Amino acid sequence: MRRATRLAILLAAVLLTTAACGGDDTTSAGPGPEPSPSRSLYTLTPIPLPDPQPPTGKLIADMRQSSRDAAANRFEVWINNDTADTITPTKVTYSDGRFQTTLPGTRLRAIPSQSERGFPIYQPEQPACDSNARHGKVTVEYADKVVTVPVEDETDVVGRYTGARCLEIAVGKVAQLSWDDNVPPDEEGVVGTNGTLTLVVQTTGEPGHTLTIDTVSGTPVLAPVGTDVWRPDVTITGDQPSQRIDLPLKPNRCDAHAFAESGGATAFKIGLHLDGEPGQITLRMSPAGAANAINFARATCGMLVDINGNQQG
Repeated sequence: MRRATRLAILLAAVLLTTAACGGDDTTSAGPGPEPSPSRSLYTLTPIPLPDPQPPTGKLIADMRQSSRDAAANRFEVWINNDTADTITPTKVTYSDGRFQTTLPGTRLRAIPSQSERGFPIYQPEQPACDSNARHGKVTVEYADKVVTVPVEDETDVVGRYTGARCLEIAVGKVAQLSWDDNVPPDEEGVVGTNGTLTLVVQTTGEPGHTLTIDTVSGTPVLAPVGTDVWRPDVTITGDQPSQRIDLPLKPNRCDAHAFAESGGATAFKIGLHLDGEPGQITLRMSPAGAANAINFARATCGMLVDINGNQQG
């Protein structure tokens, strides 16, 4: 009797286990819990990328100039190689009626297919100031080919340079303008003190033209004291005595980023009139003067290490 009872219990357990494992959703007692929204899976449909365009087989060129290029007295012609093969220029030449000669490109290197590279070109001291030209072109020599293409100049890099340089040459008939290399603080070793930037006006001794220096603008690092721009308002002729114009100076900003990133920290824009005609030139400090100006700003900001890593004070 006991054995029959045990067999019956064992059989019932087997049947219950089989039913639990082999049951389907249609026989369940009721609907299960809804899935948590946080565990729901979503399918993202990728946006198809446009098909790459085949090369046109052409070279395309444009003109660019960064602040560092301007400080180095150069601009860059960027060449886009829209051909199917890598090209390796053996010669790059820029020609423009606003310059008296053709200008060689530098830093020659390979340009992969459908890529672009910039080639620095140094600006000549003496442009063709009487030229009416408005556009330039670049000639690229590679393998057995010589290809000449127009150079787009959306920001008028060449026009701005030749205009400013020709104005500098005209101003030079009255006086040579430069910055004194010495940038003394008002109080030596005092954080927060102001300093003096000095514009040197060396007249030519020749009469005939009149130069008025209206304004001098600050830079991202160096600024006028107590005003937005310096206003010398000085009028001179070439046969007058030379003079020096002192401009009270302070740091514009005291964060390290300003000192590290500004390529034009010591390039000051001068607003002027020459024989009654308005104009503007950019006058840069010499390397020695620039170092002294930056070291003055760092010292008065409390950054007691100069740009050469030397302890100040």
